[in-house]
Amino acid sequence: MDLMSATMQGTTRKRPASTSRMLKALAFLAPAAVMILIFVFYPVLRTVQLGFQNFNLFDQLNVGYNGLQNFRNLINDPNFDRVLKNTFIWVFVSLFFQFTIGFGLALLMKKKFKFIGIYQGLIFIPWALSGFLMGLVWKWIFDESFGVLNDALLKLGLIDSRIPWLSNGNWGMAAVIIANVWYGVTFFVIMILAALQGVPTEMLEAAELDGANRFQTLFQVIIPYIRATLILIVLLRIMWITNFPDLIFGMTQGGPAGRTHIISSWLIEKLTLDADWGAASALGLMTMGILFIFTIFYLMATRLEKESGV
Repeated sequence: MDLMSATMQGTTRKRPASTSRMLKALAFLAPAAVMILIFVFYPVLRTVQLGFQNFNLFDQLNVGYNGLQNFRNLINDPNFDRVLKNTFIWVFVSLFFQFTIGFGLALLMKKKFKFIGIYQGLIFIPWALSGFLMGLVWKWIFDESFGVLNDALLKLGLIDSRIPWLSNGNWGMAAVIIANVWYGVTFFVIMILAALQGVPTEMLEAAELDGANRFQTLFQVIIPYIRATLILIVLLRIMWITNFPDLIFGMTQGGPAGRTHIISSWLIEKLTLDADWGAASALGLMTMGILFIFTIFYLMATRLEKESGV
């Protein structure tokens, strides 16, 4: 009985100390939790609410719930099909060239050569700069009258007249994609280079002993080994490019006549210029739905990467 009493008393004495530590931990976590609630969860809940409301800053007398009307208005909007098409082109054309160029540069930078540090610094510069700021720089480069690109092409004799890069819809879409390719190559160089450095040298030496050439080693040894990582970064980049209107707003603001809008830049126009928060929120919910699908694939790819041990 004495032993049992002593054990119960010891447990009782430990409980206050344990409770005190837990309260201290909660006190430290509380500010972060409050910030997350204010700046993450509340905006999401408010967006869901506004998505089903008629809420226009220029028409505050008719605010109220309108069901799915915002979604119907967006789908029936004459710009909707073009925006979806532009988004698809923007994402996958940019992704193809970003991945291809980034993979090639990562393979080159894996080798040691003179002044490699300088080349690495030049390649990594875009990732350290603001997307909107780079959009303004590229706007100057593509300017029809004073841009350095048209001037260089004319002097080289590659064109006979100045190309209206930003005042023509087709050329405008090409211009923003070129800028986005330049901006996003760095991400793939960093991530793929890190993956390549994780390939065991024993595997490469074994492939060489077996008589494999460089292309066989690349496609039969290196790529299969880092396949899970490649899938992971491609899915992550798809989500980022879909939700990356910075360059477009810096260069064209969606013009001319909305010809270079993607879904995220169109959302900003609805929110700011049209002041239609209901339509903008509905468009945001549609974007969230698209990104949620890719998030599921991203999580599956993350699991695949963990299982492969890369």
